[in-house]
Amino acid sequence: MDKKTSNRYVNLFMNKHNNNPTYSVITHGCQMNEHDSEKIKTLLEEMGFVESEEKLNADFIIFNTCLVRENAEMKVYGQLGALKNLKKENPDMLIAVCGCMMQTGPARDIIREKYQHVDIVFGVNNINSLPYLIDRHLSTGKLVVDIERKDDIDEDIAIKRDNKHIGYVNIMTGCNNFCTYCIVPYARGREQSRSVESILSEVKRMVKEGYKDITLLGQNVNSYGKTLENPVTFTELLTEVNNVEGLERLRFLTSHPKDISDELIEAMGKLDKVCENIHLPFQAGSNNVLKRMNRNYTKESYLEKIEKLKQNVKGITFSTDIIVGFPGETEEDFQETLDVVRKVGYEQAFTFKYNRRPGTRADLFEDQIDEEVKQDRLQRLLDVVYPIFYEKNKAYLNTVQEVLIEGESKNNPEVMTGRTRTFKLVNVKCDKSYIGKLVNVRINDFNSFALTGEMI
Repeated sequence: MDKKTSNRYVNLFMNKHNNNPTYSVITHGCQMNEHDSEKIKTLLEEMGFVESEEKLNADFIIFNTCLVRENAEMKVYGQLGALKNLKKENPDMLIAVCGCMMQTGPARDIIREKYQHVDIVFGVNNINSLPYLIDRHLSTGKLVVDIERKDDIDEDIAIKRDNKHIGYVNIMTGCNNFCTYCIVPYARGREQSRSVESILSEVKRMVKEGYKDITLLGQNVNSYGKTLENPVTFTELLTEVNNVEGLERLRFLTSHPKDISDELIEAMGKLDKVCENIHLPFQAGSNNVLKRMNRNYTKESYLEKIEKLKQNVKGITFSTDIIVGFPGETEEDFQETLDVVRKVGYEQAFTFKYNRRPGTRADLFEDQIDEEVKQDRLQRLLDVVYPIFYEKNKAYLNTVQEVLIEGESKNNPEVMTGRTRTFKLVNVKCDKSYIGKLVNVRINDFNSFALTGEMI
């Protein structure tokens, strides 16, 4: 990085105000966005920025956006509107918008037309260009936009992570599946994998820094390695990472049901650091709906893979994504979804009403479902999944679980929270000195969403 270029704003600010400028990164969306925000924070701190405790009152505010659901998009516009008067009062303030929203022309046009106090717009593949984008804005005084896709995603840089003991490693970007409801392939582009060497280098550095629980990230990790010059399977990569000395726990997100292989399922049962938990979105239980979603698997093939996972990975837990009210979904189709939920027995489920997204094929379907019907089905779905969560957690009562203590509880500073290998959230009364440590906890209470226990 060109230090002269990257520090110009900071130097000008310090000369004028006699202190380092502050920043805040406001993140919407998935774990991929959270990891991108960590990269942004790293760059800013290398430049001399200091993180602000007040999210919407910093010298440089960056919105890392999500395009999957309309409410996340509307929230960003609302937050940007609230900053208009603040920018007038503080003309040295910088405002940037990045992430998936900015990969689409309509969203960028809205920023240009209605939010002219925004200074910088950049895409999901342009984070490393941020210092130069700041410099370009200072030179021109105009909105700077950079959403050009970069060819190389290999990264081997030290990243400022939000947690010192659990972290994400991006192994690929983009998606080739083009589910009819999803905007992600249009926002993040086609699949592209990082090299094994680059991934292993980052994991080894993180382990040396004290990270115990690492998650490999991709829109569809099961198709990792297909774009490499020398193709590698995801199972081969997982095995390599599992062999990193000092690593305690290994996870991955997200798996596409059509691509999860018997080889991977068998490896999950054998690799000692791979945790007994998998996020496997099924989205809908009806084969008719799955076909219209372009998911390329059936209810029967999905349940067959669930059964193989249960047979091969002792004590495995499942989480999933579910959409209700997809165009054309009948009551019979919805009952098929409930049937899958009951047969699998999920520990966690992210449930959504279908949300129309301009630019996707499903947005053009004529048989859209009424909002009242979608809301009714969502509620009935929750009425089924919540009791299952409760019974699953009840099974942990009086057992001893290995828990990685991650930090303070949001509600009580005397209580720490952590996760089991099966990704169960556990509340434990202990002091901060245990953060980052693996401890044995006897579970003595529970509800549908968390366990409570005491250290042994």
